[in-house]
Amino acid sequence: MLTLTACSKQDFPQYPPNYREYAYVTNGDSGTVTVLDVVNVRVDREISVGQNPVAVIASPTRSEVYVVNSGAEGGQGSISVIDAEKNAVAATIPLHRKPVSIDLNAEGTLAYVANSGSNSISVIDLTARQEIAQIGAGEEPVSARITPDGKTLVVANRRGNSVSMIDAAARRVRSIFDGCPGAADVAILPDSSKAFVACSAGHQVMAIALANSKFSPAQPDRLESMLDVGRAPVQLALKPDGGEVFVSNSLSNSISEIDTSKNDVGGAYMIGDDPVRGLVSSDNALLYVANFRSQYVTIYSIDEGKRLPTSIRGLPPSIHVGDGPLALEFSSNGLLFFVVDNRSADVAVVRTATRSLFTILPTGRSPNAISVKAFKVP
Repeated sequence: MLTLTACSKQDFPQYPPNYREYAYVTNGDSGTVTVLDVVNVRVDREISVGQNPVAVIASPTRSEVYVVNSGAEGGQGSISVIDAEKNAVAATIPLHRKPVSIDLNAEGTLAYVANSGSNSISVIDLTARQEIAQIGAGEEPVSARITPDGKTLVVANRRGNSVSMIDAAARRVRSIFDGCPGAADVAILPDSSKAFVACSAGHQVMAIALANSKFSPAQPDRLESMLDVGRAPVQLALKPDGGEVFVSNSLSNSISEIDTSKNDVGGAYMIGDDPVRGLVSSDNALLYVANFRSQYVTIYSIDEGKRLPTSIRGLPPSIHVGDGPLALEFSSNGLLFFVVDNRSADVAVVRTATRSLFTILPTGRSPNAISVKAFKVP
């Protein structure tokens, strides 16, 4: 049984009257998005979107949220544009077959969507709300990430066992790196100098130095190292300062810690039953890991280099949440931590100061992704 921790009003900040903050949770089997009111910690509403929503991202510059709808098997997908001020769908942008991920440029003007069923990347003009280019990628692209400087799009091609480097300005493939079985997740350093790609069908992470970075403007993309980690590395969690990346090794029940400057694997640590998602706190101190075949989020101390012990200053080393934790996100001020529980169809709301469960909020069926958007209304 889950125990909820009492919390008084003064435990939360006092927001100005025009402040809004919402968490958007995609419900894959319901064709909806559950909107959580972060300020009042409650369900605001449920919005109907397209079929099989699988990814969501908030605009960095507008009061908008973008939901990727994978669509029916073999059919076309779409993006649902949600007006965050009204919490309603403002537009629908058609895509190609089975889109599965989305990323935005720093200005929030362009979206890059991986169409896994069409072996392509869609470039979306978010102002005009339409596709302006389609770029061929490898077989079954599942993750497309744009570098912070906006120059390179790094694409993980799962069935192609490869990584494509796309020149974002020219919108063409610049280089391809083979030998990454089940290429899955991508992490890019804040200075745009290097990318790491998880090879989920094996036991390695690929480290690639990127062309057009300020450190090597005349050099092409180059493979720096194949780093041995645990079995089935499925997700990469980068520290905000870029110094380390943490690998969730699903079949090894462990995480691996990579020093990004040295391409050195510091070690592997047992963390929980089927770790699938990690998220680092904004102060670079703690890694939270969702263990899918459990009801727990485990906490790893980055400074100490180990999973937290049974008790430290009376705080728990893991957090009891719902069944099948799959996606994680912090509130904008970091005081709350949201855990999307895929099997129990809910979101666990955790107080980060005490690492205690505050409440559990219901979602639609098979929730799978979350994004938070904060803004002020006029």
